[in-house]
Amino acid sequence: MTYELIAFALFAFVTLASAIGVVLVQDPWHSALLLGVTLLSVAVYYVMLAAEFVAVMQVLVYVGGVLVLITFAVMLTRAERDEVVQT
Repeated sequence: MTYELIAFALFAFVTLASAIGVVLVQDPWHSALLLGVTLLSVAVYYVMLAAEFVAVMQVLVYVGGVLVLITFAVMLTRAERDEVVQT
């Protein structure tokens, strides 16, 4: 058993566990964080396959762009929900 196989199995477990967590967690903030973990672990696969440019683009576009957009959406929807509860 080589170290590459062990690393692949470890990141496969992390990817699957965080992807299942995205679906099962009810809090949207935690779901967004788990989505970030999933996207970062997919970028690790690209590095393992010697596709560094695709890995960097994965991190910049998806983690840097999409996840920030989801974070703003979650924060804005929570603010409205808190105001409704207080009135």
